Amino acid sequence: MITVSIVDDNQKLRESMMTFLKGTPEFRCISAYGSAAEALKHLPIEKPDVTLMDINMEGMDGIECVVRLKVELPEMQIVMLTVYEDTDKIFRALSAGANGYILKRAAPAKLLEAIRDVSAGGSAMSSSIARKVVASFQKSAPVSPTEAHLSPREQNVLDCLAKGMTYKAIACDLGISIETIRTHLKRVYQKLHVQSRTEAVAKYMRR
Repeated sequence: MITVSIVDDNQKLRESMMTFLKGTPEFRCISAYGSAAEALKHLPIEKPDVTLMDINMEGMDGIECVVRLKVELPEMQIVMLTVYEDTDKIFRALSAGANGYILKRAAPAKLLEAIRDVSAGGSAMSSSIARKVVASFQKSAPVSPTEAHLSPREQNVLDCLAKGMTYKAIACDLGISIETIRTHLKRVYQKLHVQSRTEAVAKYMRR
């Protein structure tokens, strides 16, 4: 079971997400806070696996909160949950240590997928955010699968991702489980020195 905390100053949204997560057997929402100050006080004690963090809050914003939390809880996964698609905010959040960036208008299923992905060591982004990240890597030095010493199976998974296939479709095509796919991707991220499948595909496409 994945434990989740929510930090958002919108009470209605907070309560809605709590109810949604509590109704999903795979997840356990252990707390929800309306400010960064409250989060900094309680999260180091609760140590959730994943925290959903709003950006624009009164007082300390979510990005500064991420910076401070990562000092005390470097292993905690943080997904920014926000309405902003601003490139500067995206990269400030990711640079601060956020592991994902999901828009609040995303479907509930996308939110659950994001929590699963970051919990498994990956990174999660809404498609429009991913496009911005891909664009930012257009000038980065390419790294080929051969140079990165990817195994044949790791390269197969990366090939499928580059085609835009979902985890479910990849699992069906390669005859492996979704959990195995996540394990392969974690190794791919390490070998390519990236933080997400979006970055991995961007480097792969420029090989």
